[in-house]
Amino acid sequence: MEITQWQLKHRFPVCVVASFFLFVSSIQSKSPSLGIHPLDEKYFDAEVIKCKDESKSFTRDRLNDNFCDCIDGTDEPGTSACPAGKFYCRNVGSTPQLIFSSRVNDRFCDCCDGSDEYDGGIMCPNTCIMGGNIEYKSEDYISTVSRLHSNKVQQRKIGLHLEDSIQTLAGLKIIIIAELVVGCFLLVKWIYYYTCVKSKKRRH
Repeated sequence: MEITQWQLKHRFPVCVVASFFLFVSSIQSKSPSLGIHPLDEKYFDAEVIKCKDESKSFTRDRLNDNFCDCIDGTDEPGTSACPAGKFYCRNVGSTPQLIFSSRVNDRFCDCCDGSDEYDGGIMCPNTCIMGGNIEYKSEDYISTVSRLHSNKVQQRKIGLHLEDSIQTLAGLKIIIIAELVVGCFLLVKWIYYYTCVKSKKRRH
């Protein structure tokens, strides 16, 4: 089957976008700092890192290697390997949150920035409301942990509502674009008609 130039022209941008998302997903999945709270970044800078419960130590290359070395999940903040682990959603532009590591790559979008589903099993849209930078405070970190259980159901409901809103906005955007295209077409047609009429009058 012969592929026309028009098909190539319109398929190329789709391929570029798809490749970009796959590239971003692969970078996130390989990032050793994934799921780490900003206040803990310096803690994980050392070559040999202690588990926070001080039960043992591990080398930095074993951080987020999908194998649980620490009972408290210190070494696996970005994977679901440790049952006691916590994953930090940065949610830039919205409220940061901590979720259980078991919810990482579980085919459900828990973080509004979609960072918890980085393996490509599901594409999570970034639904964070862009409103400036968030200040990361230690008291917010602690209070987020204490509210983790009570907010679990509420967060899932909010995520579903946000997804519905995004789909609605996407539909409205398509309608507006279609109306603009039709309007431009009619405007061009009117200008062409007006030009033709004017040129005929000049000839007479």
